[in-house]
Amino acid sequence: MMHAKITAEHLARSAIVYVRQSTMSQVLGNLESQKRQYQMAEAARDTGFSSVEVIDEDLGRSGSGQVARPGFQRLVAEVCAGSVGAVYCIEASRLARNGRDWHHLIDLCALTGALVVDPEGVYDPRLMNDRLLLGLKGTMSEYELNLLRQRGLAARDAKASRGELRFTLPPGYCWSEDDRIEMDPDERVQRVIHLIFAKFRELGSGRQVFLWLRAADIHLPVVQRNGALRKITWRKPAYHSVMQVLHSPIYAGAYAFGRTGNRTRVVDGQARKTSGHHRAIEQWNVLIQDSHEGYIDWRAYEENRRMLGENAHMQKRTARKSGRGGQALLSGMARCARCGRMMRVFYKTGTDQSHRYQCRGDDGHVGAGLCIGAGGGGIDAAVASQLLEAVSGRAVQAALLAGQQAAKAQETVRMAVERELEEARYAADLAERRHEHVDPAKRHVARTLEARWNAALEKVAAVEQKLGRLGADMRSKPRVDPAVLMKLAADLPFVWNAAGTDARARQRLVRLLIEEVVIDIDANTNEFVLVLHWIGGRHTEVRLVRRKTGRFPPNRELAAGEVLRKLGGHWPDRELAVTLNRMRCRTEDGETWTTVRVAALRDRLAIPPYDPDAEIPKSISVDAAAKRLGVCVASVHKLIRSGTLPASQIMYSAPWKIPIGALESETVRIGLQEIAARRPRQALDKVKDKSMTLPGFEEGGAL
Repeated sequence: MMHAKITAEHLARSAIVYVRQSTMSQVLGNLESQKRQYQMAEAARDTGFSSVEVIDEDLGRSGSGQVARPGFQRLVAEVCAGSVGAVYCIEASRLARNGRDWHHLIDLCALTGALVVDPEGVYDPRLMNDRLLLGLKGTMSEYELNLLRQRGLAARDAKASRGELRFTLPPGYCWSEDDRIEMDPDERVQRVIHLIFAKFRELGSGRQVFLWLRAADIHLPVVQRNGALRKITWRKPAYHSVMQVLHSPIYAGAYAFGRTGNRTRVVDGQARKTSGHHRAIEQWNVLIQDSHEGYIDWRAYEENRRMLGENAHMQKRTARKSGRGGQALLSGMARCARCGRMMRVFYKTGTDQSHRYQCRGDDGHVGAGLCIGAGGGGIDAAVASQLLEAVSGRAVQAALLAGQQAAKAQETVRMAVERELEEARYAADLAERRHEHVDPAKRHVARTLEARWNAALEKVAAVEQKLGRLGADMRSKPRVDPAVLMKLAADLPFVWNAAGTDARARQRLVRLLIEEVVIDIDANTNEFVLVLHWIGGRHTEVRLVRRKTGRFPPNRELAAGEVLRKLGGHWPDRELAVTLNRMRCRTEDGETWTTVRVAALRDRLAIPPYDPDAEIPKSISVDAAAKRLGVCVASVHKLIRSGTLPASQIMYSAPWKIPIGALESETVRIGLQEIAARRPRQALDKVKDKSMTLPGFEEGGAL
């Protein structure tokens, strides 16, 4: 029927039918609402609109304004273009549940002359009464949404506080008929979950557990849900599956709800809500301990959470970290006694694999400076000595326990494969029974069931072969000999220092017994002060003498006058001042040497000054050689120490004299090529450019 407010001008434009439902469950289950909304298109055609467009991109999207709605954005764009004569919807809540979006659409319809049509009537936003009525409908829709949400959340939280709210349980658990959580009756599922927790306690890393499961070819249970149907399938291990088992408090016998939350942020002027953000345990909505039987107890769960937190190296920078390999024994465990921060580990490059513990302090602020630093070799040796002394009495028990764990690990893998074989045989028997009960006349059904039976039999054969290979490997491996273990336990320091001992194994042993090591420097005694915080709560203080560096050897101490008599005339006053300071020589009043003071003492001793034009120089200094070779001074010193570049000194600690002719030798060129190979590409090009200026350099040749 033609309405009085619908004019020929409106009919000349197009009509838009906006279809929306808030959730996917409504899209799948509330089909009657969809039919009513789609029927609005027929109502628009009956009214006289020749062009009717249906926008249903927002099915399954909330209209609260916190979820992106591309369909609504397209609707607004077409209304702004002035090509829309009427917007059809079954009620205001379908268009928007948010007052801002609703009133924005009404304003645009008023500007372009578009109508809003629902089953109750036709509204022209340009008319005051219609605009008032539309505003009331939008306000009531927004209030209705908030009221429904408030009631729903209150009912949900009340049921969850009693531990009766049902949700999808992880593998290993299922809901009973009386709304209680109970273990999955499938023994294979139970044994695999127990295996994950046992391996994590043994390996101390979720990733290592994942790699071990992949290497052992043990499948994990995965929950698949389609509506109310819940099914367990077996798949190859995935890293996120292992981490979900280790992080879930349900396996510790606790009912937990509200572990993740939503966050709302403004994006391009629109509120956007995201979900799945993990909360701290203190912020969980519900936590009921000892709610059901657990695979581990709550204490073990908290210990696992602590270990997982230590493995997350990018979080909680001031907390203790787990061992990640490398030569540093106290990586992630050394704490600065002055600022309380964790000390970082710095490794030297090249063949020298020594390391250093350094506290950077508040290096985020310019000029804050560093705290303390210590060489890693001596610190690690002192801690290892204390550790070996502490565990020497328990070495025998540890050796026997290691043998038991090795045998238990092999037996665990074998039992897991046996459970897989039992399930494969059951599936094959079930497929056989189904094939026998089918009517032979139904050939299309019989062929399908026969193919399934053959596939099940192939699965049984594959698992049997897997079990056979596993048994052969176990028989081929030598069994753990308790006598050999006892012999190794008697010489624990030898095993600790053996070349084949893994650095990660040393780090794990340290973390089992030591909480952290606090490092400080006693300037009065020139010692490192180490405070070992043991896991049991005891503390041990260890003092380590610092190495004295930068001092001239005592048996080579010379007076300043004697040094000048030997070096005077060979080097400028500046080089002489640097040499005297390097030798720790002091003036008569205890000051350091400068160019002026060297010149004054040289004049007093009647030593002639250095004359660079006296003769053609046959040798140059290290600085000059570095400039000619295009490398740094440290690289020149390295070539001298390795014997690649010949050089001589008049006396110990004096400047080096390098023959000019030696710079053009093939040995030096090969040495420069090795230095450049360890540098980035930009540095390599720079060295090549510098080397082109050397005599004898040919384009395309090696450095």
